[in-house]
Amino acid sequence: MTSAVVLAVSAVAVTIVVSAFGLKVSGGVALYFIIWWTLLFAVLPFGVRSQVEAGEIVHGTEPGAPAAPALREKAIWTTFVSSAVLVFTAGVLPLSGL
Repeated sequence: MTSAVVLAVSAVAVTIVVSAFGLKVSGGVALYFIIWWTLLFAVLPFGVRSQVEAGEIVHGTEPGAPAAPALREKAIWTTFVSSAVLVFTAGVLPLSGL
């Protein structure tokens, strides 16, 4: 489910920048890939509670490890934000032909 949402929204964003701003498909995908990974690493720490903070330390794990990292939600939010950033970037910067 998460992969389908990520792929669908990503495809729509790349299609918009290719048709509206003159980017090549490869350039749109490459730019989207860079934006997506950068924003994912920026979003990962949001809302994370360690096992110590949650009071549920699993034996044999690092106490500072996340109790529930919520990676699916973060991947979906990253996809939506990345799509908006891609369209904004392609609209503001002269990237045609990339």
